[in-house]
Amino acid sequence: MKYDGRKTYVLSVCGLTRELPVVQVADGLWIASFVMLGDVELVNVCAATLAARLTDYKIDYLVGPEAKVVPLLQVLATFLGHKRYVVCRKSVKAYMQNPLVEKVQSITTTGKQELVLDGLDVQRLSGRKVAIVDDVVSTGGSLMGLEALLGRVGAEIVCKAAVLKEGDTYHGDLIYLADLPVFTRD
Repeated sequence: MKYDGRKTYVLSVCGLTRELPVVQVADGLWIASFVMLGDVELVNVCAATLAARLTDYKIDYLVGPEAKVVPLLQVLATFLGHKRYVVCRKSVKAYMQNPLVEKVQSITTTGKQELVLDGLDVQRLSGRKVAIVDDVVSTGGSLMGLEALLGRVGAEIVCKAAVLKEGDTYHGDLIYLADLPVFTRD
């Protein structure tokens, strides 16, 4: 969508409306900044809707990248009756034992970033059926990084889900609740 100088974008998802700030993330590229952190109503409604769409899948674990998706993972796990979910961290932490690292590129991050699984989570996920969950999927860089990391672990990815699909760059299988435009100069 051509950027027209707008400062905000009105998003409708699951019967809720939110006014999102439009921010420039690169030369000639703007996005409507979607942040679920702290929005209890939005997290609960989106998690309930996604849970209903995931019930037909046999899922042992939900897996997502930190940090904005964490509240969604928590509530989604609750609705699906899961006792645990796994968060891939974005850097190695001192407490980690034998961490597994994958480099990824995201539309909202400058340069390469890391996705890291603690060795204990590697053991939990090995041979298990997992759903990858994120808040927004744009280029699919984070999803591809998670897929590679989970492949190295020996987990079987049964589905991928997100609240929003941003733009038209990602073409893989994805369960999502609404579209979000990307704004360009041309």
